[in-house]
Amino acid sequence: MHGSGTGSEVDPTARNGVDQEFLALERELSVFLRRARASSGEMAREVHPELEPAAYGLLVRLDEAGPQRATELAGYFGVGKATMSRQLRALDDLGLIVRDPDPADGRAWLARLTDEGRARFRSVRDARRERYVRKLADWDRGEVAELARLLHQLNTRAESA
Repeated sequence: MHGSGTGSEVDPTARNGVDQEFLALERELSVFLRRARASSGEMAREVHPELEPAAYGLLVRLDEAGPQRATELAGYFGVGKATMSRQLRALDDLGLIVRDPDPADGRAWLARLTDEGRARFRSVRDARRERYVRKLADWDRGEVAELARLLHQLNTRAESA
């Protein structure tokens, strides 16, 4: 009963002191991330058979944001500079990116997609978007937009954490 004042009431949405909504969120994100990793591996191989799955996200970022410094990319993805340098070197070796001197700082360089890298990436990205369209065909466009908005909000908060 509400308002009995004993202080011993248990929130029906909590079990063992943990909100069920957050347990459900953690469970669903775990499944989603596992599937996303597997999907990124498949897409990376479609771009280039030797491309590491983690590097696919770099192609996404470079396509969307344009040329970037390695330090900017490392910060965006929350990885160390050494990890980012290794991944960028691999993309460069595959001919998917080039490194140009940064006009703002001659000691630094900017990674950018090559024409071939952009064409390969966009072909795979467009095919993936078609799969999303098919999988979510029975969703209302507003629901798709809301999901994208909420994921963006989650990602933005993760960047600042």
